[in-house]
Amino acid sequence: MNDALVVNLCTIEDIGILASLNKQLIEDEQHDNPMNAEQLKARMGVFISSEYNAYLFNEQGVVKGYALVKHARQPLYLRQFFICRESRRQGLGKVAFAKLLDYLGTDTIDLEVMFWNERGKQFWRSLGFQERSLYLRREQGVIEPERKGLHEDS
Repeated sequence: MNDALVVNLCTIEDIGILASLNKQLIEDEQHDNPMNAEQLKARMGVFISSEYNAYLFNEQGVVKGYALVKHARQPLYLRQFFICRESRRQGLGKVAFAKLLDYLGTDTIDLEVMFWNERGKQFWRSLGFQERSLYLRREQGVIEPERKGLHEDS
């Protein structure tokens, strides 16, 4: 395991870097979240001042990624996990995740992956995660398919 990688608990002083990393995560996931940097910063401040803790992954003083974990439920919920673009494909994600679990003192954690994020799904499956549910959304303005056979005209 990469001994140089360190997990640090974030404070309110870290919300700027966390918001910046969160913006990159949103872009990389092709998420539909429209928030700008200031909105993400405000939201991150709310997260870490409530039931979430954020953690930075640092290697020799350089930020390599972050995680956002909800502690107010069991099992814990990993809301966000991100490794910086230039640090990917080197095994750092697996190391960071293992160190995060060790830091949290748990082997059990839940998370969600965007349906279209194939790389994300492959990554989490490689760490032993299995599907447990299917999260669905119906958005306003989506046209319902015709309900054939439900109403017949006389």
